[in-house]
Amino acid sequence: MTVHIGVIGTGMIGQDHIRRITDVVTGAEVVAVTDVDAERAKEAADRVGTRALPTGQDIIADPLVDAVVVTSWGPTHAEYVLASIEAGKYVFCEKPLATTAEDGLRILEAEQAFGKRLVQVGFMRRYDAGYRSMKRVIDSGEIGAPLLLHCVHRNATVPETYHSDMAVQDTAVHEIDIVRWLLDDEIVATQVIRPRKTSKRFEHLQDPQLMLFETASGVRIDLEVFVNCQYGYDIQCETVGETGTVRLPDPADVWVRRAARHGTTVLQDWRPRFAAAFDLEFVEWVASIRNGQLTGPSSWDGYAVSVISDATVESLHSGRVVSVQLKDRPAFYGG
Repeated sequence: MTVHIGVIGTGMIGQDHIRRITDVVTGAEVVAVTDVDAERAKEAADRVGTRALPTGQDIIADPLVDAVVVTSWGPTHAEYVLASIEAGKYVFCEKPLATTAEDGLRILEAEQAFGKRLVQVGFMRRYDAGYRSMKRVIDSGEIGAPLLLHCVHRNATVPETYHSDMAVQDTAVHEIDIVRWLLDDEIVATQVIRPRKTSKRFEHLQDPQLMLFETASGVRIDLEVFVNCQYGYDIQCETVGETGTVRLPDPADVWVRRAARHGTTVLQDWRPRFAAAFDLEFVEWVASIRNGQLTGPSSWDGYAVSVISDATVESLHSGRVVSVQLKDRPAFYGG
């Protein structure tokens, strides 16, 4: 069985997923694409010998399309995910699943009404080898009950269009999801602390930011988001348990001794750091479709992260500790 996929959105990440589905994943084929920029869609289609259709709704309605990949502008995601559910088609949606909690709830309700999981959200860190090894250690009880998590998310620079809220909405969302998954625990409170600003940022931007989270079981998490660190792309995570710790490894590379120095390179952006995770994410998504049962991040995960993100943005502006008000997790999603 070949899974025939339609892609909505042919920007950078959409084009990368088209290449991935074409060159890396077996048992899948891109049969149609679309974009608000019709010329860009045509160019993307021509590169893989497929069709460019006028709209996202045309992709979803196309009888040749078995599953949909949504990589369009964030505010359009809920519309396309809901239409895909209505059409009974599997849909992979890049984060955010929805830009409002209300739309997230509509997706949960629509999927439950359909009676089967159709939606997967693009939280690709769950497919990274280091994070998966960390989760195996935590779940095994080898380090005892988790007490603390220390996380770091640094970028060398960001463009002027990047604003303070995006430190949560575009950057920290990955850590928000991954700590929920590592701990199998929900975040119930959040706070943002504003340290001294780096001089290496645009005037409108609060950078760095220190985000503090508390889970339902009392685990405390600190996350440093520093998007103008200058030296590279640096992702760190350490879990402190009652009897030991487990730390995310740095990307494998050679160490060089030269001119009285000993060192290794630092990656400069997210693509090489998580390329293998993106590949495995799509390999496993297609395999789960062929098996008839999705196993990746769910609509509940997308909804929960959006609510936690909204609370964290509120704290960024107020400086207060903000409670996270999630609906009860439905049994449909393991509640």
